[in-house]
Order: sequence, then C-alpha cells, then structure tokens
Amino acid sequence: MKVFYSAAHALHQPRMFLKAGQLAPNPEIAARADAIVRALGDAGFDLVAPTYQGLDAVLAVHDAGLVRFLETGYLEWAKLPNAGQEIVANTHPGGRFRNRPQSIIGQAGFYTQDAACPIAAGTWQAAVAAAGCAADAALAVIGGAASAYALCRPPGHHATRSQAGGFCYLNNAAIAAQLLRGRFERVAILDVDVHHGNGTQDIFYDRSDVFFASIHGDPDGFYPFFSGTPSECGEGEGLGFNLNLPFPVGSGDAEVMLALTKALAAVHGYAPQALVLSLGFDAHEKDPHGAHYVSTAGFMSMARAISELGLPCVVVQEGGYLHGELGSLARDFLRVLSEHC
Repeated sequence: MKVFYSAAHALHQPRMFLKAGQLAPNPEIAARADAIVRALGDAGFDLVAPTYQGLDAVLAVHDAGLVRFLETGYLEWAKLPNAGQEIVANTHPGGRFRNRPQSIIGQAGFYTQDAACPIAAGTWQAAVAAAGCAADAALAVIGGAASAYALCRPPGHHATRSQAGGFCYLNNAAIAAQLLRGRFERVAILDVDVHHGNGTQDIFYDRSDVFFASIHGDPDGFYPFFSGTPSECGEGEGLGFNLNLPFPVGSGDAEVMLALTKALAAVHGYAPQALVLSLGFDAHEKDPHGAHYVSTAGFMSMARAISELGLPCVVVQEGGYLHGELGSLARDFLRVLSEHC
C-alpha cells in the first residue's frame, strides 16, 4: 500500500483549544503524524510525497470564500493591534445571520464552527499539503491501485463546505471522494473516527452518488454535539444516502463492532465501486482524547471486516492522538486492511 505523506504538516502546530470553558493544550500536534510515519517507514511501507498541484480538487467541495480565508486570513490577522498568535474566533453567527463581514475578526467567526480550529502562520500550507495527500491517494486508486493511504495532517472530516472546525480545515475525505467520482459512478465514504464526520455529511447530504456512513460516539454527549443522529438521512436527491450509527460514549469493542457491521451492510447494499475510509484511531482505549475503549485487537477486527468489502480503497487519516501505541496501531491496521484491499 502506497503512503502519501508530506513533511509540511509540521508547519501547523496549534497551541491551545477551548475545552469545557478552559484553554487546554491542543492534542492535534505534529508528533502524532511523526509517530505514524516512523512506524510505517520502519515497516517498509512505500512513502511518497504528494505532487498534486492547484486548488481544483479543493474548490470542487469547498466554498471559495472559505479557501480564500484560510489562505490569506492570517496575514490580515497579524496586522491587528495586540492580536493573538492564532486566529480564534470570539463570535459566531447564528443560523439566521448570513452577512459575511469584511473584518478579519468577523470572518474568523463566519468561517469557523468553534474554538478548536486555531489558524497560525503555517496552517494553510499544512492543510493544502494534507489535501494533496488525499488527492494523490485518490488518483493512485483511479490509476489502478487496490488501495492507498493518505497520512493527512491536519485532519479534515469536520470541515464543512464553508467552515473549518474541530481541528479540521479542508475536508480531505471529501476531496478524495469527489476525485473518485470522476472515475466511478458510485462512491461510499465510511467514517470510523470516534467523532461524527459532520463536515463530510454536510458536503454530500443532498447527493445520491456518494453514500456516507459514520459510526461515532453519541453526539448527545460528545463532539460535535449538533450532528450525527440517526434521523439525519440526507435530503432531496440524497435522501436515504446518509447513515449515522452512534454508539454510547464509553463504548468498547462489542458496541463499536455492532455499529460497524450495520454500516458495512449498508455500504454493501449501496453497491459502490470505490470506498473512502475516514480512519480515526481516537476510539482506542489508550487515546488521550477519545473517551472510548476499543482495544488494539478490536481495531484489527475492524480492519478485517472493512477489507472484506473488496473495494478499491482510499484511506484518509482523521483523528487519533499521541500515545505509545499510535504508530504500531496504524501500521498493523493498514497491514490487515491491505490483505484484501
């Protein structure tokens, strides 16, 4: 399995995020990707730097205003008197407020969902590199590879068409799926990160050519809180092509595998010709940020079950935060997955 990875991810090193009303160290740090790439390199995986150029694939799934803000916003922010080191919004519009302000402080709220997506000098370069990894992985599968892995950092599945959020800036899985649509009529996205992929859902919610299934901690008490319920089934042409399977916060192997089995049955029923796997390791029992208890053996069972779909597969890294087993967990998951993909 070819691994697409860019060292540019390290240009993005967020300092803090707001958690339960307090500033906390941001867990989405460069060391998490470093641990994975080190384990994959030591295991002999083929590591390739992305070569995708331009923003066509990004603009195919994202609003041009968001892309412009991410690209240029920090330059404007740095001109503010007494500005902090990172863009963090102090106001967000409600659902009925649609005006896009000219001020960078206003735009920070307009283009972000929450206080968990700080933007600093290197954020844009890292996000574009991550999108390039996803694009090149998709192009590899289009070119005939059975599978490819995009080691994306920052992650992407919380980024909606028009907003960043939850450590995510550009939606790497959506970028990969849209590119796959150029070759395959029906594409499925399976999101196994412990948090609901609200951004990916948002992008494809009214479409039938991309089926989205997500298993995740129950949003009634878990981020992102406002999406991920079973009642969200798509709308318009997309009605019936969006599936959310939440499990209780604090779940372990049995509960997560039950949700995954249902998701895989739905994906199989959709009969896609290619799969995008939004892969998060933050449900692992040792993850410092996930609040769930899936074992390493449980993740290997997940990999085997997904591989049995037998579909060309683009794997896009989402969450999974730094602990002693993160690198080996990624390595072994990809080994098992690639046995059939």
